Amino acid sequence: MTASTDPIALARALIACPSITPASGAVFAVLEAELTALGFTVERFVDGAAPDGPVENLLAVRGAGAPHFAFAGHLDVVPPGNGWATDPFDPVIRGDLLHGRGAVDMKSAIAAFVASVAQIGETAGTISLIITGDEEGPAVHGTVALIERMAERGLKPDFCLVGEPTSVARLGDTIKVGRRGSVNMWIDVPGTQGHVAYPHLADNPIPKLVRALAAIDAIVLDEGTDWFQPSNIEVTDLTVGNPASNVIPAAASARLSIRFNDRHSGEALVKRIQAVLDAEAPGATLTARISGEAFLTPPGTLSGLVAAAITRHTGIEPELSTSGGTSDARFLSKLCPVVEFGLPNATMHKLDETVAIEDLRQLTAIYADIVKAALAG
Repeated sequence: MTASTDPIALARALIACPSITPASGAVFAVLEAELTALGFTVERFVDGAAPDGPVENLLAVRGAGAPHFAFAGHLDVVPPGNGWATDPFDPVIRGDLLHGRGAVDMKSAIAAFVASVAQIGETAGTISLIITGDEEGPAVHGTVALIERMAERGLKPDFCLVGEPTSVARLGDTIKVGRRGSVNMWIDVPGTQGHVAYPHLADNPIPKLVRALAAIDAIVLDEGTDWFQPSNIEVTDLTVGNPASNVIPAAASARLSIRFNDRHSGEALVKRIQAVLDAEAPGATLTARISGEAFLTPPGTLSGLVAAAITRHTGIEPELSTSGGTSDARFLSKLCPVVEFGLPNATMHKLDETVAIEDLRQLTAIYADIVKAALAG
């Protein structure tokens, strides 16, 4: 078995490349070499400029025509932090576990998919890999740029599988069929600085901001849906920055984070918060960044064949879930039906991140069955 067909060897080679977001260079070269050996045409390109770029991306395609099955993932990782038992970029096997940053999120899943394609050999239709170096960061010039590049080349998948670590207690127990949307907002309330003994000569912004936040906190967006938990608004920061006890401050600010289901849009939520500010804190400014809209891939062909492959190899009937944070599936959902399935996520972003060797081999077998079923038409 060569490195290109052994998921353990390929995972170790990818982990050994330090690729803190935004990733570029060596880690892409490792993947490109493996894919080229398997007959893929590989395109690497850089998109964007500071502050959110530049970002390196990789698009690999093998075959032609329908059906077209795509696998999406990312080679960038979060900073490892201090306190690892060993070098986070020195992939070490201890017992039955492979340790290293990216072992779970998500270099091992990419290795498993490449190995699965090697195992099944030549196929009808098209297989593509949509791999970015910026999923853990701003995600502005990553998968979005890859989708644009695919459109330029006339490439449109029929199905897309994202290899994010979705499993919870054991491999195969959870498939993600949707995600909530996310929007962050920054509120700035201006005032007029002055002495606390002469409030009539000043304008305190804090009471206005407090009234606005109380009104926002009282909002009940919804009670959830059949597929999504209730949308929620969280105040994540409150800042005045006033070191003096006898001064009315000139400004006060706050930050909100809203995770919302498919009953809402990011734009509509921004307008709703703006209306509260207009009523409770006139003159306040609102800045918003919509990270992604909510999406749902209703149960159907794709989730069915993924679930069947999981059950065949693990005996588990996976749960279809929309829980968790955002992922690049929010962009890919505009292309075609998309689901996410990958390794157990208990150690992702943690010290001594680890994947079980047996899980990685089993994931490879499951991915192979998914690809074969998807391309069988």
